Amino acid sequence: MKKEFKTLNEQIEILKGKGLIINDPEYAKLVLFRENYFFLNGYRHLFMRSSVDRRYINGATFEELYSLFLFDRTFRNIIFKNILIIENNIKSIISYQLSLKYGYREKEYLTPKNFTTNKEKTKQVADILKKMKRQINVNAPQHSATMHYVNNYGYIPLWVLVKVLSFGIVGELYSILKKEDQLAISEIYQLDVDVLANYLTILSNYRNLCAHEDIVFSNKTQRKIEDNKFHKILNIPIMDDEYIYGKDDLFALIIIMKQMLVKEEFSNMMEEIRHNLENLKMNLHSIKLDKVLDKMGFPDNYYELKNIEVRK
Repeated sequence: MKKEFKTLNEQIEILKGKGLIINDPEYAKLVLFRENYFFLNGYRHLFMRSSVDRRYINGATFEELYSLFLFDRTFRNIIFKNILIIENNIKSIISYQLSLKYGYREKEYLTPKNFTTNKEKTKQVADILKKMKRQINVNAPQHSATMHYVNNYGYIPLWVLVKVLSFGIVGELYSILKKEDQLAISEIYQLDVDVLANYLTILSNYRNLCAHEDIVFSNKTQRKIEDNKFHKILNIPIMDDEYIYGKDDLFALIIIMKQMLVKEEFSNMMEEIRHNLENLKMNLHSIKLDKVLDKMGFPDNYYELKNIEVRK
């Protein structure tokens, strides 16, 4: 079916026709003009009667819909700034490990022999090194730090190069390291090698969601995280032999961040999350906050995660 342009007045009528209460049409038009009907409409699902009956539940208001939109924006910003902390940390740790062992010039640390000898990953190693070299050629001239090293020393140390590497490429880089190098890095976080590799992929995906202002609170990941002590201590319910929360949802990301941020950083993040949820709760009337928490994969006792000790 062809989608045609709709004026603000027509957009208001569409929402009203689906049962959404518009208390202040002029305010609603201003919001739709500034925020975009399509983006705002992405938050409608929790207020729908069902996936079949796509009308709004009784009492649902435009203000509630916008509150959920704003909640997700704030949540996205909280998550994003903390993922950036983890990104910087892992870049620093990887660059230190490789520079210490293999040298700090490109011709030293980008040598194929420094990486896994697994024949199944031969092509992957070549592809990732090619990506890194492309990043040097494309991005290095745009950054003062990389330009400084090129102009003054003729090379870019890895601890500087990581600044222009995407989180995704850094995660891929970790996946092709020699086992002993992966282990040296994963032990810093007290994580298994494969678990950290999985975490980096999930973190990179969420980073991209946040950077492009996509819906975050209800996002489901393609990868699941391993069962761990946090699921057990929080007594998360099990269905069909699997925990119903904290596996491929937003709470899974929070569990990852619990293990990769330092204690104070994680505590501050949890305080911000709780405050954001409390603000949303005050603005919801037609649905309960529990419905939002369920969509996020957050158990009712999610906040207890803050005080669980990470280290064994």
